[in-house]
Amino acid sequence: MSGAPARVGFIGLGSQGAPMARRIVGAGHPTTLWARRRTTLAPFADSGAVMASSPAELAAASDLVCLCVVDDADVEQVITGPDGVLAGLRRGGVIVVHSTVHPDTCRRLEALARASGVFVLDAPVSGGGRAAEEGTLVVMAGGDPQVFAFCRPVFHTYGDPVVHLGPTGSGQLAKLLNNLLFTAHLGLAADALGLGGTLGLDRTALARVLPRGSAASFALDRVCDAGGGLERIAAHAGGLLAKDVRLFGEIADKAGVRDAAALRNAALSALAAMGR
Repeated sequence: MSGAPARVGFIGLGSQGAPMARRIVGAGHPTTLWARRRTTLAPFADSGAVMASSPAELAAASDLVCLCVVDDADVEQVITGPDGVLAGLRRGGVIVVHSTVHPDTCRRLEALARASGVFVLDAPVSGGGRAAEEGTLVVMAGGDPQVFAFCRPVFHTYGDPVVHLGPTGSGQLAKLLNNLLFTAHLGLAADALGLGGTLGLDRTALARVLPRGSAASFALDRVCDAGGGLERIAAHAGGLLAKDVRLFGEIADKAGVRDAAALRNAALSALAAMGR
């Protein structure tokens, strides 16, 4: 791993991935992009990034490949498919899983990649598209510390803080806990605003007060912005939050963790209120 800027491949140009890729390009890293839908690449036509025809071709031009796709199945397909990342990435290359998936998925892929001399780092992110644009995503990484050190300059193009949490899967565990707590907070925030209305308070005025007091939270801001209810949030993020709460439940049950019940039940109650 040389001292020159890492050559970066990026797959997953959604509302969060696209601004992450733009910041990588803007920081001077030679960047290659691939997307299933060619129209997704159109905004990058004049960015200086190179467009690949397959994940394997992207990987062959990269030292480090970042994935920001939707779920476990997408991650596995892009990495292990017949024309996937592992088919093109050289020995010593790194695959970074920015998607939120089961920790065991990352551990399994790490073992598979190791046989080809490739490293895998799990590094899910939190903050959304705006934080990606501003370079303030929270990056939660798990994996080999030396591989993390190599990836850190790339992570810092879009992330602050960038934190190494432990072995492979640790980043995913942290992200799932983050999303479990966020889901529970959403439900509690909506309940508090609804309770205020029931007690005769003006909800609009209450939505101006609570986010400026000691009750302030990111979730409360989202609920207030959504009009005090969960319907808009459910339409935008309900499916992903339900997936992450389910994944955490599987991990807690397998580990025999019993003291997660209160937080888990609060998250499930919020999902029920979202129709999930």
